[in-house]
Amino acid sequence: MFPARRPFRPIFPLKSIQSSISVAFSCLILVTIAVTSLISYRLSVDAVEKNSQNYIEEVIKQVNTNIQSYIDNMENISLLAMTNKDVKYYISNNSFISEEERRPYEKRISDLFQSILYTRKDIASIMVFGYNGRFVSDRRITSLNPNAKIEEQPWYRNAKNEGGKSVISAPHVQNIIQNEYRWVVSLSRELKNTDGITADGIFLVDLNLSVINDLARQINLGKKGYVFIVDDSGNIVYHPQQQLIYSNLRTEHIAEVTAAGSGDSFTVDDDEGRRFYSVQDTNFGWKIVGVAYAGDLIGYKSTLRNSILITVCGVAVSLLLSVFLSHRLSRPIRHLQKTMRLVEKGNFDVKTEVGQMNEIGQLGRTFNMMVGQIKNLMQEIIDTQENKRKGELQLLQAQINPHFLYNTLDSIVWMAEQKQHEEVVLMTSALAKLFRAGITKDQEIVPIRVEIEHITNYLLIQKMRYTDKLNYKLEFADAILPYRTLKILLQPFVENAIYHGIRNKPDVGTVTIRGKETEDAIVFEVEDDGVGMTEERLARIWETPDAHDLRRGGIGISNVDERIRLFFGPGYGVRILSEIAEGTCVTITIPKVQT
Repeated sequence: MFPARRPFRPIFPLKSIQSSISVAFSCLILVTIAVTSLISYRLSVDAVEKNSQNYIEEVIKQVNTNIQSYIDNMENISLLAMTNKDVKYYISNNSFISEEERRPYEKRISDLFQSILYTRKDIASIMVFGYNGRFVSDRRITSLNPNAKIEEQPWYRNAKNEGGKSVISAPHVQNIIQNEYRWVVSLSRELKNTDGITADGIFLVDLNLSVINDLARQINLGKKGYVFIVDDSGNIVYHPQQQLIYSNLRTEHIAEVTAAGSGDSFTVDDDEGRRFYSVQDTNFGWKIVGVAYAGDLIGYKSTLRNSILITVCGVAVSLLLSVFLSHRLSRPIRHLQKTMRLVEKGNFDVKTEVGQMNEIGQLGRTFNMMVGQIKNLMQEIIDTQENKRKGELQLLQAQINPHFLYNTLDSIVWMAEQKQHEEVVLMTSALAKLFRAGITKDQEIVPIRVEIEHITNYLLIQKMRYTDKLNYKLEFADAILPYRTLKILLQPFVENAIYHGIRNKPDVGTVTIRGKETEDAIVFEVEDDGVGMTEERLARIWETPDAHDLRRGGIGISNVDERIRLFFGPGYGVRILSEIAEGTCVTITIPKVQT
């Protein structure tokens, strides 16, 4: 025979969590790798950040030069208007031109402006406004917007105040042409006479933002970096996410940008991460701003490759060790946690596996004992509460409503005085049968025919008491008679229908009691056409009856519902629907219990 095989034992048995944690932390202490990687990373980051800032500054300077050249070209176009003799004579205050003589001048000037527009697709319009009231544009037929006053336009006032210098406006909607609304940047300047003192009008060039947008959009400052432009008032001229800024879904550090001088740089740390801002001023008041994300710039630099490689190797080794040790350590804990979740959901029949008798094994053993004790205690509590509830319900059921008894006896005395002997016999017999069913010591479950007889006697007494107020109907299907139900199940609902629904109604009311069979249940309905109930009153019905109700012998609807669920299970019970001035319908559902 072969010798018995000995069970496998680990080389380094870990009999306690303390020893396991000690070994795990010993393996994960990679101080040398961590310190070396950190120092290398910080030195590389500092070098990359410094070089990146210099790079951004050079890029923004180039963007500034390109935009400045573009604006200079626009100013050269204004010089054409200033030196053109037709323009100068047309808007001169000293020129006297008749209406017929004006048209040739306007045609030549419009042709000049149109020839410029043919070669420059980025120009939206060219216009000249003379102080003598004359106006000419690149279009031969132009209608000014009567609602837009030229003298109140910002580009007009600023050009007049600058006295011959070019003025660049912020982006705006140009509305001086009737039925035209264009998003433009305006270059305007006052047209001076040869004496350099007096002026004859204002020259205006509306520029489409496409060229400026293209110049700024082509700049690549990492994956997320970008360029934006603001004017001297802090208004944004261009931004790649301009719509988000106008919608207040994104913000920029405009205050820091306007406070910065040309060539200045600053760093911002916020929710979007660390960013570098570089600012360059133009000759006409704009600020070109470059924004680069530190993560993009650092991620692209080769100076970090060696330090990252070292860090990755150290992390890889640590990860392998931590995965192995954490899996070994956490396996019994995860199993115990899984078992706890099952107990949390109400399953007290589970037990956790007990492996080694370390702290986790002892905890699992204690947990199993605790779950068993909790299960026993819960069962004892359930049995105690069930017996208590049965006793309370039997006590409530055995009570005789004194008010109902007094009123019934008064009615019998009155009928006896009136010589109504047959009515006295009928009511006395019904009252005796009613009390006999209530105080009987029989089982809690009775045939449905007995319950029908009981509720018939009860309604007979109430009909004789409320002759002019109450009618009732009994609609029980013959198919339900072979089944059984709880004793005195319908009386509380009929009593509520009479006292709370019919008695307060100004005319005659009707209570209808139905019984029918469904596929797997018996359904009773107690419906009245009384005054109905509000939602607040309907909510109070479900409350446990107070001392006053108990003294009156009442059995609360909540107790009846709980009584049904106690005997038949949670799938059965009471449902109430009610509307003011329409009535109330109570539906009682019980299972099919054969006689």
